[in-house]
Amino acid sequence: MSRTPNPLSDARPDACCGHDHGPAEGGRAAAGHDAHGADAAHRHEHGHDHDHAHEHGQDHGHAHDHAAPRAAAAGGCCGGHAAGVATSGGAAAVLQAGPGQSVARVRIGQMDCPTEETLIRKKLGNMGEVHALDFNLMQRVLTVVHADAALERVLAAIRSLGMTPEVLADDAPARAAAPAAHGGWRWLAVGGVFAALAEAAHFASLPAWSTAVLALIAIAASGLSTYRKGWIAVRNGNLNINALMSIAVTGAVLIGQWPEAAMVMVLFNVAELIEARALDRARNAVRGLMDLAPQTAHVRQDDGQWRDVPAAQLRLDDVVRVRPGERIAADGVVSDGRSAVDQSPITGESLPVEKSVGDEVYAGTVNAAGSFDYRVTAAAGNTTLDRIIHAVEQAQGARAPTQRFIDRFSRIYTPAVVLLAVLVALVPPLLLDHAWLDSVYRALALLIIACPCALVISTPVSVVSGLTAAARRGILIKGGIYLEEGRKLDWLALDKTGTLTRGKPVQRTLRAWLPASAGGLDTEQVAVSLAARSDHPVSRALAQADSAAAVTRLDVSDFEALPGQGVAGTIDGERFHLGNRRLIASLGLLTPEVAAYFDEAEQAGDTAIALADARAVLLTAGVTDTVKPTSAEAIADLHRLGVRTLMLTGDNARVAQRIAADLGIDAVNAELLPEHKLQQIEARLADTRGKVGMVGDGINDAPALARADIGFAMGAAGTGTAIETADVALMDDDLRKIGTFVRLSRATHRVLMQNIGLALGIKAVFLVLAMTGHATLWMAVFADVGASLLVVANGLRLLRAVR
Repeated sequence: MSRTPNPLSDARPDACCGHDHGPAEGGRAAAGHDAHGADAAHRHEHGHDHDHAHEHGQDHGHAHDHAAPRAAAAGGCCGGHAAGVATSGGAAAVLQAGPGQSVARVRIGQMDCPTEETLIRKKLGNMGEVHALDFNLMQRVLTVVHADAALERVLAAIRSLGMTPEVLADDAPARAAAPAAHGGWRWLAVGGVFAALAEAAHFASLPAWSTAVLALIAIAASGLSTYRKGWIAVRNGNLNINALMSIAVTGAVLIGQWPEAAMVMVLFNVAELIEARALDRARNAVRGLMDLAPQTAHVRQDDGQWRDVPAAQLRLDDVVRVRPGERIAADGVVSDGRSAVDQSPITGESLPVEKSVGDEVYAGTVNAAGSFDYRVTAAAGNTTLDRIIHAVEQAQGARAPTQRFIDRFSRIYTPAVVLLAVLVALVPPLLLDHAWLDSVYRALALLIIACPCALVISTPVSVVSGLTAAARRGILIKGGIYLEEGRKLDWLALDKTGTLTRGKPVQRTLRAWLPASAGGLDTEQVAVSLAARSDHPVSRALAQADSAAAVTRLDVSDFEALPGQGVAGTIDGERFHLGNRRLIASLGLLTPEVAAYFDEAEQAGDTAIALADARAVLLTAGVTDTVKPTSAEAIADLHRLGVRTLMLTGDNARVAQRIAADLGIDAVNAELLPEHKLQQIEARLADTRGKVGMVGDGINDAPALARADIGFAMGAAGTGTAIETADVALMDDDLRKIGTFVRLSRATHRVLMQNIGLALGIKAVFLVLAMTGHATLWMAVFADVGASLLVVANGLRLLRAVR
């Protein structure tokens, strides 16, 4: 399928421990979507002494706007950022440098969640040399538009926050090996031992000073990183989880709760590290796709010898030999031999696909049986597998609607709970004569519960898992918004040719009305020559017919495609038209005899076309297409899911009605031009409260695909283009996968609601317990981080939820 790309301005409200940047929306123009290259995820082990383990799984998104794009607007977070610093919601490629500006991509290993993002945003937002920022927390990559020669000052500002920025080359992926651990577990173990000794000393009624010393050693061993990051946050006017935890532990020390202060700090850091490992599974869910491509390839050298070379060094037109059981290293076309190839990593097909000379093969697929050679058509970094990985990573950065709501909620939640903690600490002692130490203790427990980490990460973990699960099934979803909105699909419009049918019609009849044109040209030669210049399936059937094999092609000038009608061209100075009934009628050449032929062909289920010069119809042909064997099953599955179906086609009404009746399609609109398909989509959008989808594979479908809430592209007909332009691409053209998409969308929504319920429910219970004096500080830690672990584990279930 081919769609005209357009740039996106994505909504990008960024949550950070209770604050939100204010929703900024972006739309899409009526022509379609543009794909932005995205950096790949890399694994990062979390040593407690160098990074913050909370991964809130930031998600950037854009809202559908069916009229025109809207400019993004970003507000402040945890203090905000300086006016004039734009925030981009898409991938790094969205940001453009103006005169006197440069764009840099910086990998920051410690940038795990909005906690760090907020610090960076505020720090850089106060710099006049910084003009725009884009955060990709899933890959820990910051894209910054800065004044020329200001990059070193930008890096110095990031370093002042205790982080280690690394500038990436313009074309470098963000993938990186996991850095070595920095001994975090060892120091944490030491802290745990001393915290346990402090608890034992307290219960044994040893001198208070011994308990205090043991507790201080435990806090120093396990919590210096937390204090350091908390101090940086406070110094920069930000109240994040590190600051809240530092205040709570310090408060516990000041009121003499030495053992509990030590144990709370140890438990917090242990839970942080466990949560980090769980979140790495979500961050690296797409990593399994990356590992599909082999590291080496068996390549023919200039001297005819074969040698193993790194796959990254493959060049266009290299000839690669694949042996049985090996993975294919790059996209290519089979040049010698035949085999069966397991394409499930790309298309999700369950059975191997036979390949012979001239057939396409994809990187990451597995040669199941014989050996064959193929010519490389897409080198490393530009293969279909790379495009899929980039698209999934980009989709991870597309903020889903539920997360935009969560961000707005969390913006209110943290300040409200912090204010409540202050009131709990002050009001009972001042007005109700309660004990100060008891009230302060309750307030400290509330402070720990004040960070909405579990709530903030509940959405992106689920969305990323859903996106990756879909990709593994050959369904490429270009953003969390489509994954969420798919459950609301009410109407699905489908193109006929190439979507419901095989898209490869064959010529069944051919009739010459006049043997030669006015200029004496052979009519069949003219028809075949014009048809060969067109990419429409009906024209290709005429050009590829057996009778056309021996026909000498004529040179065609001034060739013109007439959307929804046919083609025109000039041969030897004479103008010819080849097309359907509508085209012939518009030329005034639809005589009763020709009309009767069209009627007869259409009643037989054929699509009729005619060749005409300026005076008369010269030749007619009837071609027929066959329905895909999976189409009827797909339509029945959609109906079981409550999705109504509509066929939109430029073909004649009788053929369309026959196919629709065979498949059980609810409604049919035939003989449509591209603008008519667009009008039909608009009519459905106005007539339903649900979502309207459109499935197509051709240029004629582009306006309707762009106007629909969700555009589905049939990917196999043009894999690269489909990946780059579709909202959802079906990599093997199997319509049954739309039903799988709807089920996955509904499963994702269920998990999202479960996660939000878990996070809010646990917080609510412990808020009440803390206010009534029944919650201890270590219980509050479990309420905060334990809830995060629960929602992460629940979200990861989506990786295997839908089959």
